[in-house]
Amino acid sequence: MNMNRLAGILLIVLGVIVGIVAGAWLFTNDGLTNSAQILGLGLVLVAVVAPLVGFGIYLSVFGGKQAKQQQSASEQRTLLNIVQSRGQVDINDVALEMQLPREQIRSMIYNLVGLEVFSGYINWDKGVLYSSDASQLRDLKQCPNCGGEITLSGKGVAKCRFCGTEFFLS
Repeated sequence: MNMNRLAGILLIVLGVIVGIVAGAWLFTNDGLTNSAQILGLGLVLVAVVAPLVGFGIYLSVFGGKQAKQQQSASEQRTLLNIVQSRGQVDINDVALEMQLPREQIRSMIYNLVGLEVFSGYINWDKGVLYSSDASQLRDLKQCPNCGGEITLSGKGVAKCRFCGTEFFLS
């Protein structure tokens, strides 16, 4: 579990415990009038419990977002390692191995290209992803799949007009 999330949960629990203990003490103390008990409870809730619980909720939500980002980065590293270590992989095999939908794998590939940490090419029809040295791809004029002309189709992405193979340049 993420440390921020854990700290947030602990602060929420601490805030609730402080509120219960303070309320129990205030309402079991016979030396206080009803108005003093209510005023004391209000002060404890506003000055102690609300900040503890509020900050705890903030840390818990922030920790949850941070955990999702860490998981996404871990999945991208795993995908990059698979492709670079094998040279070429079938997208369906990667999706099964990583237990992720094919569309999420596709999105991760584009993210890795955008981060300029992956270069290679893919033929979406065949579903095969190839890792390649970026310098080789920059000099590429014809598609290695069909021999067709390659055109730039986006930032760091070139595409064969004929077979649809996409080349990722980093």
